[in-house]
This record gives sequence, C-alpha cells and structure tokens, in this order.
Amino acid sequence: MAFSKFDFGDDFAWGVSSAAFQIEGAVNQGGKGPSIWDDFTQKKGKIRNADRAEISCDFYHKFPQDLALMRSMNIRNFRFSLSWSRIFPTGTGIVNKPGVDYYNRLIDFCLELGIEPWITLYHWDLPLELQRKGGWCNREIINWFEDYAAFCIKTFGDRVKKWMILNEPMVFTGAGYFLGIHAPGKTNVDGFFAAVHHAALCQSLGGAVLRSSRPDLEIGTTFSCSQIDPASASQADVAAASRMDALLNRLFIEPLLGKMYPVNDLRILQRIEPFIRDGDEQRLCFNMDFIGLQNYTREIVAYSWLIPYMQAKIIKADERGVDRTTMNWEVYPESIYHMLKQFSSYKNAPPIIITENGAAFPDKFSGTIVDDFQRKVFLQRYIEQVLKAKNEGISVAGYFVWSFTDNFEWAEGFEQRFGIVRIDYHTQKRTIKSSGLWYKEFLTGDTVDTANTTSVKNMEGNTSGDIFVL
Repeated sequence: MAFSKFDFGDDFAWGVSSAAFQIEGAVNQGGKGPSIWDDFTQKKGKIRNADRAEISCDFYHKFPQDLALMRSMNIRNFRFSLSWSRIFPTGTGIVNKPGVDYYNRLIDFCLELGIEPWITLYHWDLPLELQRKGGWCNREIINWFEDYAAFCIKTFGDRVKKWMILNEPMVFTGAGYFLGIHAPGKTNVDGFFAAVHHAALCQSLGGAVLRSSRPDLEIGTTFSCSQIDPASASQADVAAASRMDALLNRLFIEPLLGKMYPVNDLRILQRIEPFIRDGDEQRLCFNMDFIGLQNYTREIVAYSWLIPYMQAKIIKADERGVDRTTMNWEVYPESIYHMLKQFSSYKNAPPIIITENGAAFPDKFSGTIVDDFQRKVFLQRYIEQVLKAKNEGISVAGYFVWSFTDNFEWAEGFEQRFGIVRIDYHTQKRTIKSSGLWYKEFLTGDTVDTANTTSVKNMEGNTSGDIFVL
C-alpha cells in the first residue's frame, strides 16, 4: 500500500512523545523534590544494570538543542509531561519557582519554533512525600491532584491548548502497586484496587478542573492498549482472553464513559467496591475531547489455574517464535487497527489520537550513522494500519512516535532504545537515526510504499532473512 501524510488530512497531528522523568535528568537541581522514581532507582535490583536517571538525556539543560533538532526534522507537535515534584517539591503547598520557570521557558521555546506543546499532567513520577502518605492508595490524592491540575492550567493554560490528564493508568497502578516492578514497588492486591479507583477519579475530576478554568482547551487522557487474542479456540482460553481484555483495555475507559468497571467479565474487580463512595459513579464520568491510545503489540492469552486472580497467562513472543522487539513484544501492526476499532466502538467515544507507538531494536551505530531499518519498517507498517482505520471512518486525529530520543526506559534502564534520535549517554551527543531521517521526509510529504518493505529482499541493509530477527 502506498500512502503519504496527505492521505490523513491537513488537520492530522504528527508528532513525537516523551516523559519528564525519562529525559530531563537534573533530579537534584532547580529545587526539584524527590519522586517515587528517584527513590525506586536507588533500590538494589530494581533497575537493569543499576542504571540511574540523574542525567539521562539532560533535557532539562539541553531542551533548546533538542527542540531545534525536532524543528529541523519537520516535527510540529511535541508531547511531554510535567514533573509534579519539580513544580511542588512535596506534592502540595509551596511552589518551586525555578521549576515553573523551566517549564515556561520550554513552552515558550516550543511556540517560538512553531512546535505545538501537548502536556501530560502525570506520567508516573509521583512526589515521594505523597507516596509516604499512601500515594494513589489514599483517596486524598484526588484533592492533591486537583490542586496540582488547577495550578498548572492557571500557569500554562494561556499558551498550551492540548492537555492529557494521566499516562497509562493501568500500567502505573498495575506495575507499581500490584506487581511491584515499577515505583513505588508495592505488591498488595487491595492497594492496587484502591489505586485504580483513585486514578480513575483523578482522570475525570482532573479533566473537570481544566475545563472549568479554560473551556477553550482540548482535554484528553491516555490508555495503554493491546489486542488480546486467545491461544486457542477452547472455551477456557477464550474466557481467559476476555478477562485479560477487561483488565488491560477496558478498566479505565469504561468508567470514564459511564459504564463503570467491567465486573461482569472480571469478577476480581468486585474488590474495588469498598473504595467506591456515593456519587463516585457520576464523578468517574467526563466528556474528553479526545482519548490517547498507546499501542505497541498484541498479547496471546491462555487459561492457567496457576495465575492468581486472573487464571490467565500471557504467552511471551519468544515462546511463540514470532517477530518481536528487544522488549520481547510481538511485532503485530494489525493490533493498532484492532484497538482503534475497539475503542471507537463505544457509544459517544471521542476522537482518538495515537499518543505513543514505537519499538526498541538493536540499533547499528557506526560512529556517524545509526542504522535502525527495523524501527523504520515497524513505524511504516503501524502507520499504514492507522490509515486503514481512518479510511474506514474511525475518528483518528493524530499519531505520535514513541520516542523522540532514546531515554531512561523505567525498569529497563538505558538498555532499551526507542528513540528515532540516538543519545550517547557518555557524551550527550545526538544522532538522528535512519528512522528519524525517514520520519522527517515522510513529514515533508514523501510517499511510503509498504509493498516494498514486506519482503526482506527489498529491505536496505538487511541480509538476515527476517526483518525482525534479533
């Protein structure tokens, strides 16, 4: 299939995404307070290779350079997050003026360069002092978050018109409060369900705070999502896949749209009920201007009585022998099309923006050139599926690559590289990868013909026999 950016329409937003903790560095500079991730990265065995994010991409100091590079690559939309503890070092109370000044400079320079800022209020880096008070398990976080949101919209809302409330609440509650593999490293099932409910309330009530202050803004929130398929046609596997879909894809979108939690398809969600108060069903609802979907892969699920609560097991990509990234995520472009269809099928569903899509691969760096043909093909094939959905009438209004630069990839540290721009973490040198050069030309209007990339024989620089062999 041949296509160009013009097939998506003039109003389609093309951009790149990032997150404060993953790129900023300067964790102890400019009056910033500690976050749960600052604390988590200091704990032994939590981060691959014991990597730390004190410097990371040093975006705090180098944002003028990075934004200029972005502009040179024809990128006109930049999604980034605010660090809550850089603005409020303890989460509430005294404002940190140097932190506010930094974000003002960042926003102003974006606008000076003709780059539209898209701000995420919360991308996982909760102020540590709030975690000491219970964090997302404490219902008081609703008040803390509303105050934080009110300050941000009052301070930055005159210039920033695109806002997202939360980044992937299923991930930061599940990985942080149940599995314990992300900050704050908790492993309590009831704490997880408390965190889920309070995050769901914050995504709606936070949106209400923004809209009441600036009704002219476009307000959304973002969800991780993956196509969920059963390992077989057996009744047990099909039911297990349905339970997994309820947890991973439906848990946060459905209460937002007035359907409440999908308890009928996942009975363990009944354990949220003790945390629900009178009026919460209405509080959970909010009419977003858009929703952000963040899709990378699909999951194959089998029944397993060994897995507590779910009786469902995700079969990893390497166990299935399929094309995969270095994160061991299956390369399956149809997943993004499937999820666009699934989320758009809800009654009164708002327009959708793909706020993250990308891949980690073993880039080949020669010293001057970064050959990442796998990432380039990955992006082309996923974008093709977005166009397929759009051509079928699905309201999809934008696409953001994850990520602009390599960065600190949470528990994976610096080992996994997602960027279309390479970071040398020793010298801080930036090098545009071949995928970034392709994206630049695509954004000028170059045509992509995926028929020329479906055969490995047509892949430049590839002699492996398989595009996604690792």
